[in-house]
Formats: sequence, structure tokens, C-alpha cells
Amino acid sequence: MSVGQKIDRSFQPFADVWESLVLYPITLGGYEIPIILILLVSGATFFTVYFGVPGITKLPLSLNTVRGKYDDLERNYRDPENPDVIPDEAKGGEVSHFQALATAVSGTVGLGNIAGVAVAIALGGPGATFWMIICGLLGMSTKFVECTLGVKYRDIEDDGTVHGGPMYYLSRGLTDLKKGRLGQFLGGLFAVLCVGASFGGGNAFQSNQAASQLSSLMGINFQTNGFYIGIALAVLVAIVIIGGIKRIANITEKIVPFMAGVYVLASLIILGAHYDYIDDALGLILEGAFTPMAGLGGLVGVLIVGFQRAAFSNEAGAGSAAIAHAAVKTKFPASEGVVALLEPLIDTVIVCTMTALVIIFFNIDGGLKNVESIFTYGGDGSGNVTLKATGESVGGVELTTMAYDAVIPHFSYVLTVAIILFAFSTMISWSYYGLQSWKYLFGRSKAADLTYKLLFLVFIVIGASTTLNAVVKFSDAMILALVFPNMIGLFFLYPKVKLELKRYTNAIKSQM
Repeated sequence: MSVGQKIDRSFQPFADVWESLVLYPITLGGYEIPIILILLVSGATFFTVYFGVPGITKLPLSLNTVRGKYDDLERNYRDPENPDVIPDEAKGGEVSHFQALATAVSGTVGLGNIAGVAVAIALGGPGATFWMIICGLLGMSTKFVECTLGVKYRDIEDDGTVHGGPMYYLSRGLTDLKKGRLGQFLGGLFAVLCVGASFGGGNAFQSNQAASQLSSLMGINFQTNGFYIGIALAVLVAIVIIGGIKRIANITEKIVPFMAGVYVLASLIILGAHYDYIDDALGLILEGAFTPMAGLGGLVGVLIVGFQRAAFSNEAGAGSAAIAHAAVKTKFPASEGVVALLEPLIDTVIVCTMTALVIIFFNIDGGLKNVESIFTYGGDGSGNVTLKATGESVGGVELTTMAYDAVIPHFSYVLTVAIILFAFSTMISWSYYGLQSWKYLFGRSKAADLTYKLLFLVFIVIGASTTLNAVVKFSDAMILALVFPNMIGLFFLYPKVKLELKRYTNAIKSQM
């Protein structure tokens, strides 16, 4: 038994207990629904109603802001309450709106869009797609709230270095509301959970999947190949993260559009090749969403699957993205809030939906050619489906790969490259999230900075060279656990967001 296997086995009880706590359910109408999912959905629904469906009404403002239409306003604006402050002296932040968006998107777009969607379709059928889209639209409101607060309560040093995120708006924002002790507790809890999540779900899991895919593509079966791949990944990540958020932003603004563009283009090619299936697919999605087929657990079961996979994918409510958005160059917190609402739109509504449609088309196509479909929705109940022709059980990345390869031969090679790029961009984004949380806990010294980065690089090698399922399971659950301190804070602080939104829109109107 290897050292990695020993660690995994000894850590398994802790992982099981932690996951059961994070996903602790309550029973409603015969269904066990995780409390964390209720918190996410109820919060997102409330914010959507309170802010007047910002995912739709503020979308033009969001697009104009991210493309730089109001950059001059933000550079030259003088606060009426502080008219003596010269614009240049008031300048803060390190990255542009687009760079902040790219960095945050790189932390969410990844294996969840490829493997996670396949799991949702396998478990919940086509109807799960509808609820993923609804969850993505609702998540846009949550992202708007948390990222506005991330900028409002950030801390900017004299040299322009920015420190921000939920740990700051929880501690500072709640202190403003005379709830300082609660704020300090929630901020500290978030930081601890975020550090753990950065080492596991945001790092070790990513390097493990990248190493696995690369080994499979190249046919490498050496016992130590994962270790050497991990070393190579660690070197590449080190080159990027040593430069801080500016270098991370410069890399992600190039990688994210490229990899997302390739994936979306391939999806559009498949949708175009089978455009006559679109009405059939939409029919299956709507039918499955409201009148699910037998064996899928009923309407609520399909809804839970769709919402849960979407929540895992876009991380709206977890607050992690607010750390990246806090570094933006702006004097208006709400300007970054409206930019952030594009994340769930890109991640869930567009990319996840395309993956789902390709898989549904794949099953329809098989049905038309072979009289019956390739697999039955519902699968084995654990995220896999059974192929009728061979009896083989497939799921996750493998199912998605089969669906794309069926129309674009050998696309699996491109998909492997995409997975590696997704993993790489996720790692560098989460290194920043973890570092900011580490500094919140241990101070902003160079020693603290170096210590965290070295530990992060070590976990890349560990993740790539061993199969630490329990450790990663534990750390991945930490990402979901971030929802508890973050959403509690958002319920107290959301009125501040409305004031910031009014301030931003009034400034735009005054310049027109």
C-alpha cells in the first residue's frame, strides 16, 4: 500500500463526517434536501426579487461596464461627499473589470461543466437541464451582491495591493452594523475553510484530474508518471502565482476566452450538425422538468439534481469569486457587482447548457439510428449510465467525451487539453483565493506569503501523484461549507448593495 493510500484510508472517517455535516438534509415531502441547498436557493431567490431580477435588467449595464464604456467616468469621478479628493489619489485596485471577471470565471469553469453536467443528466434526465438554467439565473443575483460587497469593504495598501473578499466584508460590514463579534467569527471561519478548499478542491483534485487525463492521452503508465507531471504543473503554476494577482489576471484573461471559445465552438458545431434535434431536445427538457419519467425520483428529485449540480459549478453563494473581483480598478463597488453577475450566465446558463444539449443529442441520435436510445436516463443512481449495446457503465468526463466524439472524431484529444487548461486556470485562481485567506489569518508578511505558496505547490505534486480521494472529498466539501458564513453575512448586508447600485447608476446618469 502506497503512502497516498495510507493517508487516504486514515482520513476517510473525517471526510465522511465532514461531508455529512455540510450536506446535512432535512426531509420535505418525502425528499431529503440538503440544508445548504435550501440556503443557496432561498437566498438567491430573495436577492433576485429584491433587486428586480438583475440578471436581466442589469445585463446591458454589465456588458457596457465590462467592455470599458464607463472607464473614463470611474477614473475622473469626484465623490460629492469628498470633492477635494483628486481622482488619481482616489484610484484603487490592480486589475481591469475584464481581468477580474476572467480570473473569477477561471475558478468556476472547469470539470463541473464537463463531468458535472453528465452526472446531472445521468441522474435527473434532460429535465435537470431546465433547473440548472434556473439556478444559474438565480445565482447571478447572489454573485452581484457578494462581489459588490467584496469591493466595498476591501483593504488597499499604500502600494496599491488589494486585500478583499468575504472575510473582510463579513468582519467589517457586520462591525458597521454593531455585530462585530459575529462578523469576526464568520470572517475567520470563512478564511479557514477557504484555505482548506484551496489546497483540496481548488488544487489537489485539479492536478489529479489533469495528470490522469494527460497520462491516458499519451498512454503513459509508469508508476511515477503522476509525480513528474505534478512537478511540471507546479513549476508552471509557480511562474504565474509568484507575480500575484496582476500576473494571474494577465494569464486568465488569455486562457479563459480561448478554452471556453474552443469548447463552445465545438458545441455549436454539434448543435448545428443536428439542428433538427433541437425541438426534440427542448421537448424532453421541458417534459422532464415538470413531468419527469418514472424512475427519476419525481419532480422534486429532478429539481434537486439540477440545482445541486449548478450550485457546485458556478459557486454562487460560496463567496470565493468576491476575492478576485475585489482587486478591480474602480471607485464604484456596484460596477464590479454587475460585472460579476455574468459569471453564472457564462458558466451555467451557456457552457453547462451546451454540454447538456450535446449529451441529449447524442442519446437522441443513437435512438434514431438504433431504434432505441443509447442509454436510459436515471442510470445506476450514482451518476453513471449503462450503455444498452455493451452493458458498459460510463459517466462524467467519459460520457461527455463519447457525446462529442460521436460528431467530431478524436475531439477527446481537444477535450483533454481543455481539461488540463481548465485545471491549470482553476489552480492559479484558487491559489489567490487561498493566499488572501491565509494572509487574513496569519498576517501579510513575506514569510506568510512564501509559506502558503510553497504549501500550495506541494499539494499540486501530491494531488497529481497519488489518489487521495478522502482528502479531496473533505476539502471539496469545504468549498460548499463556505456558503454558511457567506450567506449569513449577505442576509445582513444586502441593503448596503442597494445603496451602492444607486450611487453607480446616478453617477452614470450625471455624465450622460
